[in-house]
Amino acid sequence: MFNKRTMLIAALCAPLATLATALLQDACAQAYPSKSIRMIVPFPPGGTTDIIARLVAQRMTETMGQAVVVENRAGAGGSIGADVVAKAAPDGYTVLMHNITFPLASAALAIANRAPYNIDTDFAGISIAANVPLIITAHPSVPANNLREFVTLLQKDPGLKYNYGSTGPGSYMHITGEVIKRDGKIEMTHIPMKGAAPLKQELLAGRLQLGGDQLSSSIGDVKKGTLKALATNGAQRIPALPDVPTAREMGFPRIEAEGWNGLFAPAKTPRDIIDRLARETAAAVRHPDVLKRLADIAADPVGSTPAEQDAMLKKQVAQFRPIIQELGVTLD
Repeated sequence: MFNKRTMLIAALCAPLATLATALLQDACAQAYPSKSIRMIVPFPPGGTTDIIARLVAQRMTETMGQAVVVENRAGAGGSIGADVVAKAAPDGYTVLMHNITFPLASAALAIANRAPYNIDTDFAGISIAANVPLIITAHPSVPANNLREFVTLLQKDPGLKYNYGSTGPGSYMHITGEVIKRDGKIEMTHIPMKGAAPLKQELLAGRLQLGGDQLSSSIGDVKKGTLKALATNGAQRIPALPDVPTAREMGFPRIEAEGWNGLFAPAKTPRDIIDRLARETAAAVRHPDVLKRLADIAADPVGSTPAEQDAMLKKQVAQFRPIIQELGVTLD
């Protein structure tokens, strides 16, 4: 009798317990955020990704009722900052704003068995905030008007001691430079810089002959003629520079890629928090003030879903992992 009564009470209470749990979870979700949020940018201040992060963070601060604080944790191709987020509590209070360097540098580290995290399992996509085309540029003294002419120049005169710069080991321009060397059968020396700003300074000074990054960092100099645009890296020519051919047109299809800047959270972050952050990101990049600032830096607002962010990351990991393995690229 006692056992039957106990079982009956348990059966009656189970739905109440389930309801209580659901109500508690809903209350917690509504309470988020209850403290400030860290937005890790794995690059120095002043670059395109940092600018976009600060624009999004400012709007989120205004709409979420808590400070969203940008924290720059640069180094090791962005892996230092990424590792901070991978190992953070999955509670929505530490997020990562990264770009195309994320899949590239992570693949290089994984191939060398030096990755401090697993890019395939340790992160949850939130939203692609904005797309920014990628561009390859040269110092005006270089006697070439496009990427094919640049490669031909070095093929004909192997004695030219040309340097190409990147925003750091494992960055998009690092991989691009090595593909150009391999596929074009030319020699150049890689000079890694600590970010987009010092890379541009060295290009403008002529200490680097070739470089590249997101369009935002160099479009002004290209239009002034203080830098030459040799190619863009997307599937189509970009409206801002319609006369600049794509890398595919120049015979280098393997470096074709879309540039993006997006948010990630640690894996296992609750779905309701991920969705909230995605909505806030989309609203931020569509705010009139942010739209104007994004246009100023040649960035296209996106505000994608988490699934779209995850898909972009997986696509680029699959595209570049075999290329990086073939080239033997390291982050040293």
